[in-house]
Amino acid sequence: MTFTTYFNTMKITILNGDSSPDDSDFTKYISQLKKLYIDQGNEVEMFTLSAMNLKYCIGCWTCWWKTPGRCVHKDDGELIFRSVINADFFIFASPLVAGFTTALLKKITDRLIVLLHPYILIKEGEFHHHKRYDTYPEFGLLISRETSTDNEDIQIVEDIYKRLAINFHSRLRFLTITNEHLPEETAYATHHF
Repeated sequence: MTFTTYFNTMKITILNGDSSPDDSDFTKYISQLKKLYIDQGNEVEMFTLSAMNLKYCIGCWTCWWKTPGRCVHKDDGELIFRSVINADFFIFASPLVAGFTTALLKKITDRLIVLLHPYILIKEGEFHHHKRYDTYPEFGLLISRETSTDNEDIQIVEDIYKRLAINFHSRLRFLTITNEHLPEETAYATHHF
């Protein structure tokens, strides 16, 4: 399929949280989507989290107080933080496992707190962190259903990522279920919102 570009190209970061990415249908979908983005003229950086050295957030607050904006862990997280904050758009991608995203994706999602200040503001009547940077990219969420996934599971995941968007001074642009939509539909949704 050939695309004619009628939109600005973007820097897109994809965080692939598939825990068995080698031959899974989910990772094949992500790879097709990445190719579509590149064919559209976008610059794409994809992180396969299962192949990376990533530690869990330990809640030490070092990234807020001792070394502002820098995580205490000396692992591959720094590559992801830099890519996400410099992206025009980024994607959280994960098959659902026990009704939620994989532990791999949750691990890096928690660590994105490094991109915010520890100071609190009131936004929409709630307490949230101040921005560390002037702008934050909007994001999308790609998930695949398990056989036991119901609509309530999908709604819970969507609600949590919408909450993350508020905390991240951003917006969840779309949630796409990969076993119900083609990669072309997701590529289109990225640019047409």
